[in-house]
Amino acid sequence: MPPPDTTAIAADPGAAAPVRKSLLWLVAVGFFMQTLDATIINTALPAMAASLGESPLRMQSVVVAYALTMAMLIPASGWIADRFGTRRVFFSAIVLFAVGSVLCAVSQGLGQLVAARVVQGLGGALLLPVGRLALLRTVPRGEFLQAMSFVAIPGLIGPLLGPTLGGWLVQYASWHWIFLINVPVGLAGCLATLRFMPDLRGAAPRRFDGVGYALLAFGMVAISLSLDGVAELGLRQGGVMVVLVFGFASVVAYWLHAARTAEPLFAPTLFKVPTLSIGLLGNLFSRLGSSCMPFLVPLLLQVAMGYSPVRAGLMMLPVALAGMAMKRFATPLITRHGYRRVLVANTVLVGLAMGSFALTAPGQPFVVHVVQLALFGAVNSLQFTAMNTITLKDLDGGMASSGNSLLSMVQMLAMSMGVAAAGAVLAGYNGVFGTDTPAHTLDAFQSTFASMGLITIASAFIFWHLPSEARAPRPAQPEVSGQG
Repeated sequence: MPPPDTTAIAADPGAAAPVRKSLLWLVAVGFFMQTLDATIINTALPAMAASLGESPLRMQSVVVAYALTMAMLIPASGWIADRFGTRRVFFSAIVLFAVGSVLCAVSQGLGQLVAARVVQGLGGALLLPVGRLALLRTVPRGEFLQAMSFVAIPGLIGPLLGPTLGGWLVQYASWHWIFLINVPVGLAGCLATLRFMPDLRGAAPRRFDGVGYALLAFGMVAISLSLDGVAELGLRQGGVMVVLVFGFASVVAYWLHAARTAEPLFAPTLFKVPTLSIGLLGNLFSRLGSSCMPFLVPLLLQVAMGYSPVRAGLMMLPVALAGMAMKRFATPLITRHGYRRVLVANTVLVGLAMGSFALTAPGQPFVVHVVQLALFGAVNSLQFTAMNTITLKDLDGGMASSGNSLLSMVQMLAMSMGVAAAGAVLAGYNGVFGTDTPAHTLDAFQSTFASMGLITIASAFIFWHLPSEARAPRPAQPEVSGQG
């Protein structure tokens, strides 16, 4: 079967539906690879730490390296897709991601593992935004929310399988095998890309803003490393402050550069779209708190409460199941109540759900933990769907590529900063309570959950500035919404 002919699709709208369905499944495979890898590694961190002779409470660099690499390369993903085409870039991204997975599996030390995660991040940085950009350019605007929800449901199979599968592999085989799971999925994704991915390109690829990219990338790395430096790099307060100041100075220098450059990496005019500006800021600060949960919860269960890897993985199932179930309610809720009400109220609920883990203690009934994890999974799933859609829904064709890349960059930067911040907060509370007994370690975890929950609640003030009339559009064709 030859690749889709985008010209024929445009001429015959009826022929576009089967192609769009195939594209939805293809992008879902990319999300599946991402989510499977992210959830497997979090469950395996204690076993990886023991194998590599590291403390399980200092393994956040494995997560931060991946997310930070993605955040660095994502700003260039839109230009790369416009220049080389979505099919070629998406295929190359899957190959690079699979190669990085193999390198992770054969790593013999923490340094090698972190370097291999960087290779994975290079592939992931192109995989995620290019797939979403292909949807943005092929799916009608009125069906975009349903399409995103549909893609997210197969993507949630990763969190459904990841923790349990990762725990089983760690307990009965070796942590190295958690990365090899990506290889057959990557092979299937490569074959599907060659058959179903349309070769979409920008009308006129613009000149790449190398200076702006360097300033923005350095700023993101410096800010993230300054947060991670408190817990992982062993930097003293003076060193952390110097790195942090250089990071913020580099970001400010980028925006000054963008204001007087003809073709900047991200044009300042993008922020004249109110929903984009508020959505990006809300994504950054909301995810800064909630993105640490996949890192903290498996550590809490295994390190502080003595769970086995398999049992800890099984305990993560309610999060994924509740998240999948909530996807079907996202569109009706937003259509009825509007984005502002949903996001303000739901952001508070996400923060409260995170803070509830401060009450976790050994000996509590099993059903309490299941309900607690399910509630977090449900509200967090609704949060992601609403935030992502409100950010992109008002962009026209000319802004779609840049806005999509900017959103993906903010998401991964927030994940990197969130895990780094959680690691730093946990290290700080460990210094207060000590780690000589399991009870003291549990106290540190409880305080960390409460602190990160408060950060999430504070981001609700950002979403209050959304237009009150912003609502999800009703689908033009019910066939797609039925799949969402």
